[in-house]
Amino acid sequence: MTILPFALGISLLALSISMLFCLYRLIIGPSIVDRLLALDTLFLNATCLVVILGIYWASTNLFEGALLVAMLGFVSTAALARYFTIGHVID
Repeated sequence: MTILPFALGISLLALSISMLFCLYRLIIGPSIVDRLLALDTLFLNATCLVVILGIYWASTNLFEGALLVAMLGFVSTAALARYFTIGHVID
């Protein structure tokens, strides 16, 4: 008996709880900075979720999807941070 499915199940549960906390902070956050950080952390958790599911299902296609989610998360967080500090995204 291998321990990998057990460890992946625990990590999926922990990641799901973390995503619920991030979603709560995204909705109820007192400031816009808190909401932006929650969105960035939610993208990071989604990337980890896709990677863990790729390991669990033994699929290499999900790793490319995780890379796309990570790139989208970085670009959207950078654009939103620039918009909230300066007021526009493109000079």
